[in-house]
Amino acid sequence: MYQRVGKAAYKANLDNTILLDNHLGSPHLSFSTIHVAGTNGKGSTCHMIASVLQEAGYNVGLYTSPHLKDFRERIKINGVMVSEDYVVAFVNRNKLFFESNQLSFFEMTVGMAFQYFKEQEVDIAIIETGLGGRLDSTNIIKPLVSVITNIDKDHVAMLGNTLIKIAGEKAGIIKNNVPVVVGERRDSLRNCFRESAIKKHSIYHQVNYRLKPLATDLKGEYQKYNSRVAQTALNVLTQSSNFKISLAQLEAGLLKVAANTGLRGRYELLQVQPRVIADTAHNKAGIKTLVKQLKLEKFNKLHIVLGMVSDKDVDQVLSLMPKNAFYYIAKPNVIRGMEIDVLSSFFKKHQFNFKKFNSVSDALDKAKSLAHSDDLIVVTGSVFVVAEII
Repeated sequence: MYQRVGKAAYKANLDNTILLDNHLGSPHLSFSTIHVAGTNGKGSTCHMIASVLQEAGYNVGLYTSPHLKDFRERIKINGVMVSEDYVVAFVNRNKLFFESNQLSFFEMTVGMAFQYFKEQEVDIAIIETGLGGRLDSTNIIKPLVSVITNIDKDHVAMLGNTLIKIAGEKAGIIKNNVPVVVGERRDSLRNCFRESAIKKHSIYHQVNYRLKPLATDLKGEYQKYNSRVAQTALNVLTQSSNFKISLAQLEAGLLKVAANTGLRGRYELLQVQPRVIADTAHNKAGIKTLVKQLKLEKFNKLHIVLGMVSDKDVDQVLSLMPKNAFYYIAKPNVIRGMEIDVLSSFFKKHQFNFKKFNSVSDALDKAKSLAHSDDLIVVTGSVFVVAEII
């Protein structure tokens, strides 16, 4: 599974996804969808859109990745995870097909989600890409709206080592005659999406960053960016389909994202005095956004619990991290986790004050024991780091 092992689990085609979908009777044709891609913010954006549609009274499927604690987080309807019984029954029912066709974890999970959404008769499903867009296992759908949040360097071994190449992969979710909403601000990348939209006869909608963002329960100034993307996508949805959303429903949905969908780990406050905040930032763009948010916080001393996976550019990440913090570093408890001695060599190179720990939980316990009530503790660097402590 890519979540645990990374690149080795990635398949650069849709053949098996189509094969499984045909085997299941093409369940993706049974419900409407919104398709969301992007380097950062796509998970929060998906949850915002789902929450608003729930408030509008629709039966809403939500497919996202990766999960934090429980595989079933990936497949939800109205914020409720798919049952364990359904997961087991689906796997048992299709086990021989999976094995004989050597399906990947992603391919099986997408098939399960689509079949579940069909059986539960969702009105609409919000579908987040797992990796890239063009060749992502989710990209067999023809949505009512396609959404691309932003572009930055991540998963370069699979998606390309330039922003234009990565943008080209994300643009692969743009479909013929399907409107696309783009949150990216840089002109060169916007042009990539515009050109793709023109070729597909897709109406291009640029997110208006002068649009006043409505309040949301998700913390962090950066959620205003995601809120604008979600609002724009929902506006396009109501203009181009029969889905209806009132202003009151829009406002209520954005105020109850976590409650309605169960989203966690996005600048989430876990403890007060000292404050402990968990954030799943794991690449250059995500860390840059996190550090910008930390500059708005008031605290005495900053303690950062951090671990990373082995395919990330540690030099880029550490070049952005605050020098005045004390770091508690550990290897995330997954195969992909960066070995502690490797990570510590980067910390020495960047001349940070740090200490090594055997586990993320040990690192956090030590930070809590040393922090005063007016200090701030931040746990970050990877989804897997956050997963170990929430």
